Amino acid sequence: MTEKTGPIKQKTLSVGLRDEATFANYFSEQNSELVTELKKTASGQGQRTLYFYGTGGLGRSHLTQACCHQADQAQLNAIYLPLSSLKSYSPDILEGLEKLSLVCIDDFQAIAGQSAWEEAFLYFYNRLMDEGGRLVMSANIRPKSLGLILNDVASRLTAGVIYQLQPLTDDEKLAVLIKRAELRGLILSEEVARFILTHCPRHMTTLLAALDALDKESLASKRRPTIHFVKEVLEI
Repeated sequence: MTEKTGPIKQKTLSVGLRDEATFANYFSEQNSELVTELKKTASGQGQRTLYFYGTGGLGRSHLTQACCHQADQAQLNAIYLPLSSLKSYSPDILEGLEKLSLVCIDDFQAIAGQSAWEEAFLYFYNRLMDEGGRLVMSANIRPKSLGLILNDVASRLTAGVIYQLQPLTDDEKLAVLIKRAELRGLILSEEVARFILTHCPRHMTTLLAALDALDKESLASKRRPTIHFVKEVLEI
């Protein structure tokens, strides 16, 4: 969550936003409608509640954090809650968050089937709606497949707009690799980026992990990423 705009509770949880997790750094024409709606919601317009889902590596966390960055630009208070990292906390962390303009919940599936969390979420949701706030939620599966205990929670999750994330095309993955490398100060040519895409598993999490390894080795050895360098570092 962003520490710039939220209450003391945000600093206590110490969950930071990645600087690169912005809408400007997300490339996917197939998800353009979702991105447009997320921007509206994060700016205090559009849908009050929005739920989107997809498998790992499609950018769920990136987009959820991008909403907080967008809210910050609009001078709105926002918080990012990755529930997969917060399960060890008490559901009481939801108390008081209804005072914020935007709450972004990532990995909703992490609390599905846990009665204490579901009940706390239900009361939080009702308070947030009463206060006029907005809610963005992401998960790895659609609401009806979460295995929720409380029917009222299921009804809340389906009350707003629901989107399914679509996978990036190879050209979009190529653009992501080049852009992410640029943000790190690493010059990655299209030829080298395409070589990585061709010879590594095409899951974005794996591709970005490969980029991270290349970046670290490039800094350590002061060598620029060539195809030979990529082969050597990634042992292709």
